[in-house]
Amino acid sequence: MQYIIVETIGWIGSILILAAYFLNMQHKILATSPFYIWANLIGGACFVINTIYHHAFPSAALNIIWVLIAVFSLARAKK
Repeated sequence: MQYIIVETIGWIGSILILAAYFLNMQHKILATSPFYIWANLIGGACFVINTIYHHAFPSAALNIIWVLIAVFSLARAKK
């Protein structure tokens, strides 16, 4: 059961990041929009959970940085 939950979390992360990227490339949202940043933050966090579970530590490190970039972007947007 835990495996299914972690895989679902990973798929949710994939969908969020790809949807945000697609919408940005179609000029529907800006890369500075809150939706884009939050989708990347939540999607990246989902990937962190999935990759740590699968012991894919290089990918986990990449996604931790991805999340940090989103956090810094949100903080900058609030100023």
